[in-house]
Amino acid sequence: MTDAALFSPEDLAAGERLVARPWRFVKGVVALDGLPDDGWTEVAFAGRSNVGKSSLINAMVRNGGLARTSNTPGRTQELNFFAPAEDALYLVDMPGYGFAKAPKDKVAAWGALVRAYLSGRPTLRRVFLLIDSRHGIKPPDREIMKMLDTTAVPYQIVLTKADKISVPALDAVLAATEKALTDHPAAFPIVLVTSSEKGTGIEDLRATLAALLPAQ
Repeated sequence: MTDAALFSPEDLAAGERLVARPWRFVKGVVALDGLPDDGWTEVAFAGRSNVGKSSLINAMVRNGGLARTSNTPGRTQELNFFAPAEDALYLVDMPGYGFAKAPKDKVAAWGALVRAYLSGRPTLRRVFLLIDSRHGIKPPDREIMKMLDTTAVPYQIVLTKADKISVPALDAVLAATEKALTDHPAAFPIVLVTSSEKGTGIEDLRATLAALLPAQ
């Protein structure tokens, strides 16, 4: 769960410094041979279509136009790489899995790209696995979690759209999510609760991201 005691003032300040820098879109990747080869640290944002990945990224870096957002699920069709000035860090916005308004063969190709990237990228430090707090963990999420457990890729659950449900309902989803993680060895035990619209948990997410940077 999100706990202010987990983040010192220095941690939070590091997160603020990270997002205060200019961020830029670097490239969109449609096949593994297009991945950057400079060895930079990568942190990926994954989740079902319409979970709010792009909105969360934009809120985190305070740039409403950085990651492409849409009311149509499945619009992110590439691995989109973003980077801040002065840091050897890539933030990766991944295609949503699940529903997408596209031909089945294209959806299958996106799925294959996502799975290949998540299972074989040595520079990938952590996956933020976004879960809609209104729905909790669903079977497609469990498939990704199982794959990440198998490939030993560290991941952390981020509950999104926390402002869309009542506090008791949110507490129940959080408790159920934390309980589910006990069966997943690659899962980071702390669940972050966020809202892009209200700013809930965004500060904690920034601090977590900053902590993943290589030591200077």
